[in-house]
Amino acid sequence: MMNNTFEEAFSNFLDRREYDEAESALFEMVRISFLAGWKAAGGEMPVPQRIFSLVEGGKDAGAGG
Repeated sequence: MMNNTFEEAFSNFLDRREYDEAESALFEMVRISFLAGWKAAGGEMPVPQRIFSLVEGGKDAGAGG
């Protein structure tokens, strides 16, 4: 078990922008590797889908018309 000083330092490290960038890069490498294996195994590329849709709104939005 680690001591409180270590836990605090590690927590501070996780809160930094550099950690977020490293985590993002690692995720991209894992995704690229998975995709290469998927293709090598004869898998088809997934059909692109919308992740989200923008809904227009205005002053009268939701007022029933």
